[in-house]
Amino acid sequence: MITTSAIDFLDAFTALAPLPGAAATARVAFLVAPAEFSLAAESAQDNRYMDMRHVVDPLQALAQHSALAQALRADVPVITFPGDPATPDAVFPNNVFGTAPGRLIVGRMRHAVRQREAARVDIRNFFGEVLGYDEIDLSGCTDLVAELTGSLIIDRARGVGYCGLSERCDMAGARAMHQAFNLRLTYCFELAEAEYHTNVVLTLLAGRAAIIAADGFRDPAAARAIAQAYGERTIWLTPAQKQAFAGNAITLSNDRVWMSACAAASLTDEQRTALADYGFAIGAVELGEIEKAGGSLRCCVGEIY
Repeated sequence: MITTSAIDFLDAFTALAPLPGAAATARVAFLVAPAEFSLAAESAQDNRYMDMRHVVDPLQALAQHSALAQALRADVPVITFPGDPATPDAVFPNNVFGTAPGRLIVGRMRHAVRQREAARVDIRNFFGEVLGYDEIDLSGCTDLVAELTGSLIIDRARGVGYCGLSERCDMAGARAMHQAFNLRLTYCFELAEAEYHTNVVLTLLAGRAAIIAADGFRDPAAARAIAQAYGERTIWLTPAQKQAFAGNAITLSNDRVWMSACAAASLTDEQRTALADYGFAIGAVELGEIEKAGGSLRCCVGEIY
């Protein structure tokens, strides 16, 4: 079922039982290392979190990325694919490559500079030849835009997707991802005009709670409906916290949420206490150099289910 109605979403969500044997978090994470890291002017056209006036340090970005991989190994095995100088800002693989059990999904990126990432033969072959995954390739579809788990936040334990519609994902893309990820329910809603990806305004915490920046939704009722679905176990972010990437977080285990050092520093004591009450410690990694490219920790992490 795909719906754009908050009422219909809540009715359908309430009727869903958890999927038997479904894991709420990934079993492996994968990253793509920065190579000659730089900012892409094309991506900046609709990414308000980018500022092309910034000067980036490629070596500092590489060091921060390496530290991220090392930190995440506390929760899951981590695979790092080498970067490609031909795609110098390609450090956000979750937009391009996603998985469901036994499936690799390749997204359809909006900008040509990101579309080149989908052609990575080594990444495709790793999933196809090494893991034996079937490939669902949306990258050649010219009638849709679908930037995978940048636009689509998935409750893996229930098979429920939350798809923010923007220039980076349209309804045709939402339908294609609903099918590709084999979801039972997808709730589609429009992001606020200035937002580009859902994963900067919404994080699901191992299917038990949520982090939400309400001002990132065009209709506040959509944000409230998601919070209601999770029993109001929600960390509500201010606009400043959203800008600090506190909404761009990920759980790779049942008891820890990972976010950048900037994001973690923006949280209040009350929010930290609430996360602890929900059963989550905070893991933080310094990513200031990478964040100049308009994404943060969650954007860097591809998931293998």
